[in-house]
Amino acid sequence: MIRRATEADLEAIGRLGALLMRVHYQFDRARFMRPQRGIEEGYAAFLGTQLDDTDSIVLVAEEKGEVVGYIFAAVEPPSWKELRDRAGYIHDVLVEEGSRGRGIAEGLITAAIEWLRTRDVPRVVLGTSSQNTGAQRLFQRLGFRPTMIEMTKELG
Repeated sequence: MIRRATEADLEAIGRLGALLMRVHYQFDRARFMRPQRGIEEGYAAFLGTQLDDTDSIVLVAEEKGEVVGYIFAAVEPPSWKELRDRAGYIHDVLVEEGSRGRGIAEGLITAAIEWLRTRDVPRVVLGTSSQNTGAQRLFQRLGFRPTMIEMTKELG
């Protein structure tokens, strides 16, 4: 079941957000934030600020009463910096490893897109790690196309 997240879900989505952070850190330790103590609480606190924001949505996927996935999406204003008009942006999507392969991520993305469609955005944008080929295949299957490549150079 996919539904809107509530404050009662914050501990679970904080845990999942921390997992997302750890996965990205493993992809590239120089590019992504290092997971620190308390990231679960920090992520939960951040996502908690988005629950009542009329331009954001946090959805969770439940199986047998347990939260096994979430998505965080928002309406973003035009950006001269990104050369982008107003758009929907999927910031986070994660499904626990043991619950993957059953269409949960697709359901979360579809639900977020439907919510964004009600906000009259002309397009939906997301980013993915260059190493996350499984997610890229899912996104392409759902109609997303590659548009930008982020490149990083360390200065240290």
